[in-house]
Amino acid sequence: MTTELTPEILLNAYAAGVFPMAESRDNPEIFWVDPQHRGIFPLDGFHISRSLARSLRKESYQIHVNRDFAACVSACADREETWINDEIFSLYNALNEHGFAHSLEVWDQDALVGGVYGVTLGGAFFGESMFSRKRDASKIALAYLVDRLRRCGYVLFDTQFLTPHLASLGAIEIPRATYRAQLADALRVDANFYSDASVPSGASIVQRNTQTS
Repeated sequence: MTTELTPEILLNAYAAGVFPMAESRDNPEIFWVDPQHRGIFPLDGFHISRSLARSLRKESYQIHVNRDFAACVSACADREETWINDEIFSLYNALNEHGFAHSLEVWDQDALVGGVYGVTLGGAFFGESMFSRKRDASKIALAYLVDRLRRCGYVLFDTQFLTPHLASLGAIEIPRATYRAQLADALRVDANFYSDASVPSGASIVQRNTQTS
């Protein structure tokens, strides 16, 4: 890709159903991805296992939104192979500064131990990456994120690809045409990631999830 990417171009790409990736951390080239099949989380179908429910009820971690977005993205990229290069890192930080990218973070006192980040547009949340440094930390982040998306009026949670880990939590795969129809509907929704900024208890998340699943 030779055209210089900007936050505006990135948002237009998401609205069109494509997203950027790099081959590796050290490769400056960025390419657009438009999978034939798309992973999504049905917001009424998130699966909380018994062990995850126990972890949520313990509330041994603290939950924050955008406390340290850059650190969350860096942690997601801190692995042997990553698609997050320097330009992608800078672009998503710019989207965060403009209110279009958010991180749901799990903290253990002053240590960031898990989290997920993504882009918001209309009533769609585009999940980009997640990480975990302690048991169940990324799952806890996803549980809190799904609950927040429901409360704030979102209708689509795009996971880009379906992995066995995401499938175990309730994610499914849909054809490209179905995804684009759902995306078009979601873009007409006026959701706000901060319309309900409360941080509920883990027990209440488990209870609400039981009622909606």
